[in-house]
Amino acid sequence: MNSILWLIAGMAAITFLIRASFLVFGQKLQFPAGVKRALYYVPVAVLPALVVPMALLPRGDWWLTPANPYLIGTLVAAAVAIRTKKTLLAIMVSFAVYLAWRLLFV
Repeated sequence: MNSILWLIAGMAAITFLIRASFLVFGQKLQFPAGVKRALYYVPVAVLPALVVPMALLPRGDWWLTPANPYLIGTLVAAAVAIRTKKTLLAIMVSFAVYLAWRLLFV
């Protein structure tokens, strides 16, 4: 138990130091142009890595049927985001669709 607490404290310290370094050094940090371009695409790469397993494997196995409210909510969120370019609207609409789908069909 004690080692788990040290592990959590260490991870918290590393996370804090990484995030604080950008605040402390601010504009003094200059990244090469290639790194800046790569950092621009990090959210685009991370978001599918988080959402796709939740939408397609919510119970640990493939659930690719219309009865899957996660899948329906994710598809609606993608459609709204692509069409409107408004992330918050996509999130709100997808939550509403997920909730309605879950209440009506699951």
